[in-house]
Amino acid sequence: MKKIILAAIAVLTFGWANAQEVKFGVKGSVSLSNFTGDDNGFDWKSKVGFNAGGFAEIKFSEKFAIQPEILYSLQGAKTKYEDGYASDIYTYDEKYNLSYINVPVMFKYYAAEKFNIEVGPQIGFLVSAKCKYEYLNESETEDVKDIFKSVDFGLNFGAGYDISKNISAGVRYNLGLSNIAKTEEGNDFKLHNSGFSLSVAYKF
Repeated sequence: MKKIILAAIAVLTFGWANAQEVKFGVKGSVSLSNFTGDDNGFDWKSKVGFNAGGFAEIKFSEKFAIQPEILYSLQGAKTKYEDGYASDIYTYDEKYNLSYINVPVMFKYYAAEKFNIEVGPQIGFLVSAKCKYEYLNESETEDVKDIFKSVDFGLNFGAGYDISKNISAGVRYNLGLSNIAKTEEGNDFKLHNSGFSLSVAYKF
């Protein structure tokens, strides 16, 4: 994955040097995130989040462009956890809220004048991780950053449509490639980020 990131940076540098047009913009997305991998007894469910930030679209031909982005992203998942014995079984709702600074570099191909498809690597830096426990009318929030790795790698796939000269909409899927769970030696438990997002962007 590190080689992919380095290759993306090299192509980005080349694209900037040979750009025909560069546009900057801001974007915001509603997301549906989840954990994949080993469930370890947890029945992971998707949770609603968001991401927001800025980007630069570097277009070096009518068909091809590179779009690096910097996004603040709220991700995670939710589940139910049972504890107790026999008839004294308690069910807790758990919601994991993970905040990242994500840096995707998207390679865009304009299949039509206003429609594009995109793919590209992403690196994410964990800012915070909290778990909210809920039981009946009681709730408690715990800092769980120490059980997650500080860096995440992924691969994005998506498509976009230019509604107007300045406004565009897009859909994207993030496939987590790296294990985000910190594990002790000998423990092969793996957990990955994943999620869909629906975005609206404004180009200056």
